[in-house]
Amino acid sequence: MSINKVLIVDDSETELVNLKDIVSSAGAVVLLARSGTEAIQKAKAEQPDLILMDIVMDELDGYAACREIKKDPDTAAIPVVFVSSKHQKADRLWAAKQGGEDLISKPYTRDQIVEKLKTF
Repeated sequence: MSINKVLIVDDSETELVNLKDIVSSAGAVVLLARSGTEAIQKAKAEQPDLILMDIVMDELDGYAACREIKKDPDTAAIPVVFVSSKHQKADRLWAAKQGGEDLISKPYTRDQIVEKLKTF
């Protein structure tokens, strides 16, 4: 696995803990952010290998955060995979238009997350 450091972004503490357990058990270092704004700052400072980001967040949603990350030359190459309850075809298309690599629908399985880590 070439993914060594993963930034997980979600405003739900339960989701953060669950994803952290899955990603860390797969051998990656985990960074946490609780908002889109914090995600942008941590992406720039920490340069993770992958970002797993929720879409629906209060302060700055995942789509807007992804756009900011992708337009900054320092963070543009970091892949963003959305992990969200939004799972319609339109959501997948919009996620891709924002620069996202993929969208994993909640509820997800441990295997879905681990398999996604292996693809990068």
